[in-house]
Amino acid sequence: MEIALVITSVGLLVFLAHLFSQLFEKTRIPDVIILVFIGLLVGPVTGLVSSEAFGKVGNVFTIVALVIILFESGLGLSFSTLRESTMPGIRLTLINFIVTVVVSDLLSVLLFRMSFLEGLVLGSIVGGTSSAVVIPMVSKLRMQEDTRTTLILESTFSDVMCIVVTLAFIQAFKFHELKPSLILGQMIASFLLAAVIGALAAGLWSNILQKIRELENNIFLSLAFVFIVFGVTELLGYSGAIGSLTFGIVLGNIQRLQLPIFKKFKFFQPVKVSAREEAFFAEVVFLLKTFFFIYIGLSISFSNVILIFAGLGLASVLFLIRIPIVHLAMNAKVTRSDASLAAVMVPKGLAAAVLASLPLQAGMAKGGMMQDTTYAVILFSIIITTALTFLIERDLLRQFYARLFSRYTADADVKQESPSSKA
Repeated sequence: MEIALVITSVGLLVFLAHLFSQLFEKTRIPDVIILVFIGLLVGPVTGLVSSEAFGKVGNVFTIVALVIILFESGLGLSFSTLRESTMPGIRLTLINFIVTVVVSDLLSVLLFRMSFLEGLVLGSIVGGTSSAVVIPMVSKLRMQEDTRTTLILESTFSDVMCIVVTLAFIQAFKFHELKPSLILGQMIASFLLAAVIGALAAGLWSNILQKIRELENNIFLSLAFVFIVFGVTELLGYSGAIGSLTFGIVLGNIQRLQLPIFKKFKFFQPVKVSAREEAFFAEVVFLLKTFFFIYIGLSISFSNVILIFAGLGLASVLFLIRIPIVHLAMNAKVTRSDASLAAVMVPKGLAAAVLASLPLQAGMAKGGMMQDTTYAVILFSIIITTALTFLIERDLLRQFYARLFSRYTADADVKQESPSSKA
């Protein structure tokens, strides 16, 4: 009976996910927030399901969702757009991360009575934006392609920064020694070598893809190869997320490379993914995104009401400081509407949730407080992001944010690109 109920619920959720997606297209109410609330309802609120019921499978599922989301988004990024967006993406990532860590550290020391190092750990945990949340959201928003790519790159880069820097601060706590040069070296290696692995893997896969298509039931094999790329990159100590994204980018642009070596050997003939394969990948991303956000909702754990409000307060501050961060990081050719959306795109997600438990495991005195506060920040940051996005999209806050970004290009002077026109 229980199994029948679970299977029925899964089928119902898939239908509801399509309904919520259509609801977003018509009303601009983000489907993300509805899915998270469903997770909250069946998880922390009613206790019908808990994240512990999934065991380690739950963590594997979230990583699988992240890998495929990154790969599929990479397929849609052109080299020309990347040339325009890479430096703004790096600049936005660095400024947002540094400012967030500093402000979070100050608040943690002054209000939560944490030590300076504990505040740095909390700040680095919540210092980025979640690629698993940002990518599905910006794919449906009306904005310029350069801005969309900048936000995708920021979310991917910042996930890596959060992981590397948080682990470095925890190591500093354990061994009473902080090595900035080591942190910087690890980040550069994690980014660059992961990108090289992803690019080389894409070159290899594009050259055997035609042969792969001759196999029976082959459409899943590209996704299987992405998992291999992610796993190998992680095993080597680099960022599997960057490897997956780079794999998608190079595979999506492979025919534009036209390397001379490919002309000498008949076997080495790169091909890109077909429209049928891209449609399949998009459908897989849609399904995984649906269950990912529900899982995020039911995984939120609250044991202290005071810390819930502390998380709400910290999340609110992060949205306030995002406004000057966007002014510092994004150039004036961005439209006011795009700058406004960038200013509210501050959701936390998978990386923060995974890192939240590490301070407690490391024996930090405020580790439990940091974990509960992070869970609250994740929840409220997603809620606030989706709410503000809705209000801007429906013109209810557009004029307010337009005044905050008055130095940017007026929307009337630049044609905004919607997801439908992109397709």
